[in-house]
Amino acid sequence: MSVAAQQRSILRSVEKYRNLLEHINEENFQRSPAEGAWSYAEVYSHIFKANLASLVAAEQCINGTAEKKSAATHWMVRLILFFGRFPPGRYKVPASIAALTTKITPEEARNLIVKFQARLAEIAPRIDKATKYHKVKHPRLGHFNALQWFRFIQIHTLHHEKQLARISAMIPKGK
Repeated sequence: MSVAAQQRSILRSVEKYRNLLEHINEENFQRSPAEGAWSYAEVYSHIFKANLASLVAAEQCINGTAEKKSAATHWMVRLILFFGRFPPGRYKVPASIAALTTKITPEEARNLIVKFQARLAEIAPRIDKATKYHKVKHPRLGHFNALQWFRFIQIHTLHHEKQLARISAMIPKGK
């Protein structure tokens, strides 16, 4: 899949996030659907902060300021990137990423979406200019080059749409 096609996919997904956000009232946005489960607010915080961090990593690869690594990507990670999805199941977020996840307001979520879209528009046209050897370590999946980070953003964004659907099934949106 081309970078342009991946970017379109990411933007379609982000538009779903934006549309959902417009139909959730403040109280339900903050409410956790169950003990230990994330609220809409925490999912929005997580997805857009993690995606912004992923864009920073991709930019480091593009700029050549990332580590130079020639080691191949682990076969399981290559499968994830190839098929465009994580294996079935739920995953515990790495502690470094969980620390960034907070309950944000709907306005903060809108601002993160705008910031993410702006950074995506800046970085996407430069992805193809990066070498495959400059890599930044993902907290769980190993070292990614710029193109792999971009693909990860697409997979990650789509993955959390399912989580939002689970929350929606437990908490009414109610405007």
